[in-house]
Amino acid sequence: MTISHHPPEDLLADYATGALDEAEQLVVGVHVADCPRCRRFVRAIERLAGASIEAAEPVAVAADAFDAVMARIDRRPQAAPRVSEAAEHDPELADLPEMVKRCKIGKRRRVAPGISMRPIMLSGTGKSRAFLLRSEPGARMLEHTHSGSELTCVLKGSFSHLGGYYGPGDFDYGDDEVDHRPVVGDEGPCLCLVAMTGDLRMHGLLGRLISPFVRL
Repeated sequence: MTISHHPPEDLLADYATGALDEAEQLVVGVHVADCPRCRRFVRAIERLAGASIEAAEPVAVAADAFDAVMARIDRRPQAAPRVSEAAEHDPELADLPEMVKRCKIGKRRRVAPGISMRPIMLSGTGKSRAFLLRSEPGARMLEHTHSGSELTCVLKGSFSHLGGYYGPGDFDYGDDEVDHRPVVGDEGPCLCLVAMTGDLRMHGLLGRLISPFVRL
């Protein structure tokens, strides 16, 4: 796998320090798991964070604070990570990354010609929503921007826009300053993992007409 597109460094730093919400953490984590370059950067940030904690002035705590924390951890049920029921019985989901297969994945719904999505049910506490986006070979989206942010990691297939060619493992970041018109490659369906806030904003008369019917 050759990965050419990566998350911005500030996004990787937020991932390393746990500052992202659940959906964003999932998408960046899937990319990092397959990308040696980004793993090295994340490890460097983790080392810096550890050094900062070590250099910080000690703060007095109760004498039994450590024992109390460990006792709470021991009381919490430790369920073994397992593949979700959907991933166990759906051939399309069988070869997804392990951290995705452990998520609860909803039913497919059509969002536009040649494009469908399956929601990923997370805790619901974050501002982003996560989903799998499947596009048929040659599918074209209308030119659009976003009212929020969109983090995309390609799992299978490919797409292209003005930012270049995106294949398996590549990461794409979109927000309200990015206008693009993704076109799916002809080699097969494209499956992406997406974390998104806000909505798509379609350009042109046709885009404004169909925007109310395109919901991701």
